[in-house]
Amino acid sequence: MSDLPEPSGSPELLVAEPLVRTEIKIGYARVSTGGQKLERQIDALTDAGRRTIFADKRSGNTDLRPELKACQAFLDAGDTLVVPSLDRYGRSLQDLVTMVAELRTREIGFTSLHENLDTTTPGGRLVFHVFAALAEFIRELIVQGTREGLAAARARVGGRPTVATEEVIKAARDLLPDPGRSITSIAKLLNVSPGTLYNHIPDLRELRAGTVPQ
Repeated sequence: MSDLPEPSGSPELLVAEPLVRTEIKIGYARVSTGGQKLERQIDALTDAGRRTIFADKRSGNTDLRPELKACQAFLDAGDTLVVPSLDRYGRSLQDLVTMVAELRTREIGFTSLHENLDTTTPGGRLVFHVFAALAEFIRELIVQGTREGLAAARARVGGRPTVATEEVIKAARDLLPDPGRSITSIAKLLNVSPGTLYNHIPDLRELRAGTVPQ
């Protein structure tokens, strides 16, 4: 089941979120390498009027970002989450869309300073619907490419592939960052066992975390 926002045909498309605002704006910053510093991001959030700021200093997926978890727990309906840039919040387009959609279900706004995007405005809402459509389009392209690769593999071996071919591994690596798919569902789609994926993809856990650390 997809966590994407409602389709573009929805009458709610241009309605600002949240409908009732508390005017409380919470900042979140993140750096993912030892050579990066938080000061610039924190200064940008402070200059934008954010007094409560959560900041993570290490790489990893959502589960490995304790300050992000604390920030999300701190937010209430009507608040707005403010980030320095989109890549500081989501680690991939699909990740970003899913996380912003979750904020919307909690009636929490989202603003990115660098991109000047604000989901509390109709224009910002429209941009995120475009992002959601693009994320779905990319996902469908990956699935289509996977099916075509599997068909080619079957044609060469004369039936269902029983081992992790080069095409299967490539397709799995494309699909693993998608938070909407479990490892079991990916393995089933590729006609292999989950154990085969673990055995043939050493960095499987890193791929599940999202994208290559920035």
